[in-house]
Amino acid sequence: MRAVGKRTFITHITPLLLCCRSVGSSSERGESMSVDGLNGQACGQQKVLTLDSMNPYAKKVEYAVRGPIVLRAMAIEKELQEGIKKPFCEVIKANIGDAHAMGQKPITFIRQVLALCTYPPLLCDPSMPEDAKSRARKILAACAGHSIGAYTASQGIEAIRQSVANYIEKRDGGISSNPDNIFLATGASDAIVTTLKLLVSGKGKGRTGVMIPIPQYPLYSAAIADLGAVQVNYYLDEDNCWALNIDELRRALYQARQHCNPKVLCTINPGNPTGQVQTRQVIKEVIQFAAEERLFLLADEVYQDNVYADGCQFHSFKKVLFEMGAGYSDVVELASFHSVSKCYMGECGFRGGYVEYVNLDPDVKAQLMKLVSVHLCPPVSGQTILGVITDPPQAGEPSYHSFLNEKTCVLRSLAERARLTEEVFRGVPGIRCNPVQGAMYSFPRINIPPRAIDAAQAAGQAPDMFFCMKLLEETGICVVPGSGFGQAEGTYHFRMTILPQTDKLMELLTRVKDFYQSFTAQYG
Repeated sequence: MRAVGKRTFITHITPLLLCCRSVGSSSERGESMSVDGLNGQACGQQKVLTLDSMNPYAKKVEYAVRGPIVLRAMAIEKELQEGIKKPFCEVIKANIGDAHAMGQKPITFIRQVLALCTYPPLLCDPSMPEDAKSRARKILAACAGHSIGAYTASQGIEAIRQSVANYIEKRDGGISSNPDNIFLATGASDAIVTTLKLLVSGKGKGRTGVMIPIPQYPLYSAAIADLGAVQVNYYLDEDNCWALNIDELRRALYQARQHCNPKVLCTINPGNPTGQVQTRQVIKEVIQFAAEERLFLLADEVYQDNVYADGCQFHSFKKVLFEMGAGYSDVVELASFHSVSKCYMGECGFRGGYVEYVNLDPDVKAQLMKLVSVHLCPPVSGQTILGVITDPPQAGEPSYHSFLNEKTCVLRSLAERARLTEEVFRGVPGIRCNPVQGAMYSFPRINIPPRAIDAAQAAGQAPDMFFCMKLLEETGICVVPGSGFGQAEGTYHFRMTILPQTDKLMELLTRVKDFYQSFTAQYG
């Protein structure tokens, strides 16, 4: 800008962002003009970004886990802080799988290595165990300037990708894993969305269809909406402990081919929100189906350590794929995901995860490298934790017994809470709860009386949202309605985590049970 006398002239403007007209000084015009006036009436122009002009795909995005009921829960917390009387003294948030927020203590060894990497002078502290120091030195040596404050390669620190590859090989019984096919990410969610970006293309009936389980984790429906892809639902079998049925996959695929081009099949194992653990036979059948129908497989395996039920075992899709032989392992395209947020770690806030690709086209991989470079690199703290959990203390090292004890205690406690949740809900008439075989959630089915359904419709809410909102207002319990995850027509559910510590979980379950009984009495 340059000044001439009492007038100010703008020598450069950015179209669309600045409304300009000849403006004298306020004294010259005998009036003042506020910033609001300049942006509003004085410009005589609407905002550039409005609901009508914004990205239409973004408007379709919904994420129930942090939706309206959670916003109301946060408002209630503020009301309690302000002294407003409620029939409860706190809000218990059972809506999201955030272990540390629910009272789980961090694993000591993970935090020791992270502390050493964050503040390297601690390497001279004799109270820090030597095995934590050795891992910190290895990570720092792989960082520019020996600092985790520096950018890393966009694909992630090479030494940590090698640790991930070693971890996968050990998990899968020696099946080879190449660190060049591993991409570290800002949590598994980031890796899933990035992979979907590569897969979505076409227009009209040629638009990419993405097959997802119903019930599903809302990340998938949100990403599909945001990318303008087509959501293809296949329903899990609630009567068979939420099992995946190949005939149902086939039905969904053939119907979808009438209006889109399905080329992606997503699976979640162990299941979220349903808590089932897929058998090896089911995984084998899914791989065969993907091979026959030329589908790209996405295996969400972030709960792979969270298996509780007798007779259940985690099988990775990659392991089963390679055990099926070259006719499948050389052909089927697979992306499998893991995260530091779940299992025994619960380090949600550090945002660390990875994806391993199998049979990814080399030319597509080059495009993927370009795509991830736009975001520079994943959080290095999250990469660090990933390096620790894939290279944990070994027998004979100073931290081995304490690390193993902490890990075992977390998983054993989760198994007990899974059993407790099923036991309490199964004792309530009108609530049906499948066993929580794995993961961190229960997804009970509830009968909602017709009068309550009518009341929900009058309030403009889905019946299960109506139930969950009343549960929140009257008990302080925050759970997520099943309609946010998808469910068979005419059925109603809610998802709750099993993460609250045992005494708090028992209080939560008792409140839910008592409320449900009073709710059905009121509307029955």
